[in-house]
Amino acid sequence: MGLSLEESLRLTVAALMQATGDSQRVIAAVLGLTQTQISRRQSGATSWTLRDVDVLAEHYGFTALDLLAGPTRACEALPAARRRTANTGQGAAR
Repeated sequence: MGLSLEESLRLTVAALMQATGDSQRVIAAVLGLTQTQISRRQSGATSWTLRDVDVLAEHYGFTALDLLAGPTRACEALPAARRRTANTGQGAAR
């Protein structure tokens, strides 16, 4: 059996954080949550909400369906300007 949607979303958020250089603190600020709340979502102790999905998709510049389609699709949909550059190791200006 494949991953659940919840497991896939956790992997997708982790992949996007890696691709952009966003930390849990950055994600927390975007969602109006604490870093601890993001950590709990990423560990599976708390579920991501549909509101979280909508806000994260907007933050990353694509649709909620791109976010829910898994890490490969989300990283492919990520606009080039949002990607961390190899030269600086930093994400795009926020």
